[in-house]
Order: sequence, then structure tokens, then C-alpha cells
Amino acid sequence: MRIPRLYTPQPLHLGEELALADPAVQHLVKVLRFKPGAQIEVFNGDGQAYHATLLRTGKREAIIHIEEVLQTHSESPLHTHLGQVISRGDRMDYAIQKATELGVSCITPLFSARCEVKLNPERQAKRIEHWQQVAISAAEQCGRVRVPEIRPCQALGDWLAERTSDELALVLHHRDQQQIADLPAPQKVRLLIGPEGGLSAEEIDAAQAQGFVATTFGPRIWRTETAPVAALSIVQWLWGDFR
Repeated sequence: MRIPRLYTPQPLHLGEELALADPAVQHLVKVLRFKPGAQIEVFNGDGQAYHATLLRTGKREAIIHIEEVLQTHSESPLHTHLGQVISRGDRMDYAIQKATELGVSCITPLFSARCEVKLNPERQAKRIEHWQQVAISAAEQCGRVRVPEIRPCQALGDWLAERTSDELALVLHHRDQQQIADLPAPQKVRLLIGPEGGLSAEEIDAAQAQGFVATTFGPRIWRTETAPVAALSIVQWLWGDFR
């Protein structure tokens, strides 16, 4: 049986006894129904994972002993920042989950001209909290030791202006013929994915004015939730995990 991995935001130190915070307690005790003596892996997103033993449990507590630092090689050498225009339903959850599995470093939800999702500040805060938990759960499942940051929602223009000179910035644009494999190998990639209705011509022009390269990854048009999965897989193949 695979040892379960649990994220906790607490500081972790070799040799210490630690009372886990929720929701790790709830998952360990109420979902997995683990008993004292059970073996688990814990991480807090700082780049390190630990092997631990469950010492005792209660209705609202779980005490572990951190026993061993684990050697992990699950993080990509390529820093990737995904700008994803917000989509409806569970499409955004899917994009964040799969981007996390594919090693993304940071995700910014974006509003664009054709974005069909409207969120007031209160709903934005709740969505960011939810999406961060999606990323945490994906990191637990796939073996990562860092959790991608889900940044506050931004207007597309503001996010474009944040692009720095050390990033290769890409905007997916199915009509463009620039081949990604012809570009020089970067250490950082900023990737823009549009909404279901696509980015407007003005938005693509604005991205290019900020130094984004309009590129295509093939002859077909991808759905907004497919695009980050395919694009991140390709950039990891070229410059990241599989180079």
C-alpha cells in the first residue's frame, strides 16, 4: 500500500512531535481512519518531505513523530507561470489540478474581454482559497514538495505588464505559425491561456507589445482547459523535466 502524503502549513523539523493542523487531521483520522503506528509522508511546500509515524489520535487531533528526511526529485528545473483566463464550471479546477501535476510554479487567474465569469471581491477570495486547495490536493497526489501559488485574480493587461526580461513569454494563438521548438531554451516561461471564446486581436497585440511570442502548438484549436495541459507538457519536454 502506498504511504499517504499529507500537506500541512506548519513548520516541520526532524525528530519533533507535532500536532497536525486541519484539514490534515480530518483526512488522516476521519477519511483514512488511520491508527497509531501508521506511516505517512508530510510536507509543507518548502521543498522538503518527511517520513513520519502517527503516534496517537483523537476526535480532533493527530500527533505524529517526524523521523526521516526524504530525498525527492519531483520539482521541475523550469519555472513556469501560468496566466489562465477564468473559465466556467469545473474547467478551472481541472486546469489548476493538471497544471500542478505538470510542475507549474505559479498560477494567476485572469479576467479578459471574453471571460464569461464575473466575481465580486468576496467571491474572488473564496475562489482563490478553493483553487489553492485544489493545487494542494494535486501536489499531495503527484508527489510534489512545493505547492504552486494561486495568485489573486488580475486583469489581463496588468498581468501582461508584469512580464520580466528573463522570462520567455508565450501567448497561444492558433493562427500564428511560430514554432516553439525554434525558440531559445529559457529558465523561466510565462504562458498565457485565453478563455473559451479566445483572446481578442487587441489582447494578442497587447501581449506582443509586452514581449510575448505568439505561438502555436499544432494545427487544432484546444479548449481552454486542454491548452495548459498540452502546453505545459510540451515546454517540460523541451526545457524542463524531460530535457
